[in-house]
Amino acid sequence: MLLEVSGLKKGFGTGSSRLEVLKGVDLSMKKGELVALMGPSGCGKSTLLNIIGGLLKGDSGSIKINADPPMKYGTKSPNQVIEVRRKGVGWIFQDFHLLDHITSLENVILSLELAGMSSEVAEQRAISAMERVDLSERMRFMPNELSGGQQQRVAVARAIAGSRPLLLADEPTGNLDVKAGESVIELFKELCSDPDDPISVLMVTHDPLLASKADRMLLMRDGVTASSDIRSAWGEDAGVES
Repeated sequence: MLLEVSGLKKGFGTGSSRLEVLKGVDLSMKKGELVALMGPSGCGKSTLLNIIGGLLKGDSGSIKINADPPMKYGTKSPNQVIEVRRKGVGWIFQDFHLLDHITSLENVILSLELAGMSSEVAEQRAISAMERVDLSERMRFMPNELSGGQQQRVAVARAIAGSRPLLLADEPTGNLDVKAGESVIELFKELCSDPDDPISVLMVTHDPLLASKADRMLLMRDGVTASSDIRSAWGEDAGVES
């Protein structure tokens, strides 16, 4: 397994106002797997991603990324898991977070330089990443010269350029139209099935159609991962919108 999450718990607040968001999440992912994470608002999806991504610490439990070298964390504070963010996990958000005043390629290069990579190596890695997301002919374009789907592809290139084995995608198609959203999911599938360098993607989405394109669906309910079947996870008459 590439990712192993065991008994992860996280709560916020104190005393009678304390809210237990994660109540013992167990989750595993294989290398090269695209997994969609769904569930009603407030069920803990973003909290789970933030802990896996090293942006938040859990109260108990453990996380292991079987990279080289293996990374073990879960209850460590963000400043103790810098290597997880540098070499283990890449992020893709609903908003593209691109700098408008530099080219698409320079956006990718900058992210690598900020992680400590030399400019020469960063440029080589960035060009390779842009080629992997089919933007080799547009890498010199400014972000505002690209469509929304193309901007999200730049964000994907930025996330994969550091050779991180796991991508966390938080509503990556939320700002895209249906066609562009489907294109991003197809890109994820291509990256996961790359025979030379497969990555794994854990994607939060509210769109059941896009989720159905993943290798596997996980549903969160009441702070734990539930069945991969929507009806049994939420209840046939729960009336919860996806």
